[in-house]
Amino acid sequence: MSPPSGVVVLTDRRVARGGLERVVAGAVAGGVRSVVLREKDLPRAERAALAADLRAILADVGGTLIVAGPDPLGGDAVHLPAAGPYPPPTLGLVGRSCHNQAELDRVTTEHYATVSPVHPTKTKPGYGPPLGPDGLRKLIRVSPVPVLALGGVETSEQVTACVEAGAVGVAVLGALMRAQDPAETAASLTRAFQEAVTPRLPTPGAESTRFPRRGLRSTVPTQGSSLTARSGHGRPQPQSATKEKP
Repeated sequence: MSPPSGVVVLTDRRVARGGLERVVAGAVAGGVRSVVLREKDLPRAERAALAADLRAILADVGGTLIVAGPDPLGGDAVHLPAAGPYPPPTLGLVGRSCHNQAELDRVTTEHYATVSPVHPTKTKPGYGPPLGPDGLRKLIRVSPVPVLALGGVETSEQVTACVEAGAVGVAVLGALMRAQDPAETAASLTRAFQEAVTPRLPTPGAESTRFPRRGLRSTVPTQGSSLTARSGHGRPQPQSATKEKP
């Protein structure tokens, strides 16, 4: 099971416009492939039923439901708070919420981490202080696992900045839960992410810009070089030299 990347949705049924399932279905239609189910205040039976419903929506596109907390509710993916449990459970996919280097240093067998808050957030006002892209970049550099940027990410420009800081994706709550058209909003944010991780090909007469922006781990061949981008670190292989005949 691969760590989440791209645009990842965090749920909040209390602010979901038109109902949580409608919002998640719209987000999936717009390109989202990973959803983190929160709703921790629900009784387990109700939360498990909701998890089953959301898994059914994601199943059509091969997506993944990640459950916040140590109980996977019949699945194999969880997202844990910074406070614990430690060590993390042995499951197919485990994420951890982190906010500083000390918390990242405690990561062991987790597969990914969220780093927050990148920006001020309506969901948790006053929570912070916000890291901003520079603070996010510093924490990504010391993270032992791929990082999702979380907190107040609402615009395409913010998605781009997070990817350029090294994030493999962004975790979004308010911008999608409150969206009038979740599919359109998800598509816009997903498009920004894809553009941010796509390398720019050189144009005739212009300086080559072969390096991909920070983001997904991928191998992208370009003319005369092979790039491997891992959280923004791409190293081009040198072109083979050709000798002119005398």
